[in-house]
Amino acid sequence: MYFNNEKERTLALRDALLAKGLHAQAEVDATEQGFESWTPDNGAAVVARAWCDPDFRERLLSNTLAAANEVVQPVPFGDWDAVALENTHKVHNVLVCTLCSCTIKSLIGQPPVWYKSLAYRARLVREPRAVLREFGLELDRDVEIKVWDITAETGYMVIPQRPSGTEAWSERELASIVTKKCLIGVAQPDVHSVVRDERRATSLSEVQHA
Repeated sequence: MYFNNEKERTLALRDALLAKGLHAQAEVDATEQGFESWTPDNGAAVVARAWCDPDFRERLLSNTLAAANEVVQPVPFGDWDAVALENTHKVHNVLVCTLCSCTIKSLIGQPPVWYKSLAYRARLVREPRAVLREFGLELDRDVEIKVWDITAETGYMVIPQRPSGTEAWSERELASIVTKKCLIGVAQPDVHSVVRDERRATSLSEVQHA
């Protein structure tokens, strides 16, 4: 049977599984709803909480799944073990899936096109500093870059460094500067992209000097 695109192939597979009774419609509906709610906003909320709450940060580093579920519920991980990796001024973590293009979708969202590309998957392992530079991320030479390859058993998310000058920001404001690229490790949070709480001023000068 020929399919014109991936969507047609996926729908045909779904219909076949339902017809053979291998999956119930309720299971399919739950999966579809999950994909709609699996966005990087979830991971951003978890990172913002870790920045604001030292005790939560420790729980996140020691038991990522349980801690993430304190902020975003439910966070399905399937059979994966989830590990949060904290960036510091000495170590920068970045993610790849050399086998395919896996991410912890419930926290990071669907993998972007560049993440799935063979070039990214092959080059990041060999020359991570050069790849990060192409994303606009220039790290000091004394910063160690650790590349983490996602497997069928273990998924990762990056906790980026909290930008200086954000000590008075709310969790919501902090979460607004954490992007999918930050959670993968190819970018750092940009304070200029902050979405201010309505009760707070929004001028650029205040963003810069908060």
